Amino acid sequence: MLYAIMSTDVENSLPKRESARPEHLARLHDLQAQGRLILAGPHPIIDSNSSEAIGFSGSLVVAEFETLEMAKAWADADPYIKAGVYSQVIVKPFKQVLPK
Repeated sequence: MLYAIMSTDVENSLPKRESARPEHLARLHDLQAQGRLILAGPHPIIDSNSSEAIGFSGSLVVAEFETLEMAKAWADADPYIKAGVYSQVIVKPFKQVLPK
């Protein structure tokens, strides 16, 4: 089943994000290599494609896991959590309707 992992950043999270980004991306690349990653990316603070210098307000990952518990365990092991990037992480089942 698919799960949406919705994370909210702490204020001024950009330095923390930058330090943990290589490990964070490696886990996403692993999911992609397994064919389980649907999409992943951050929510820019402002409505601009060049907002990296300003920062992000959170992230969204949609990926396939066998159970909700497995999705939560994967989310809980994110290096961004250890680095203090996220103030909150919500994991919910997700039903993809489009595109198919």
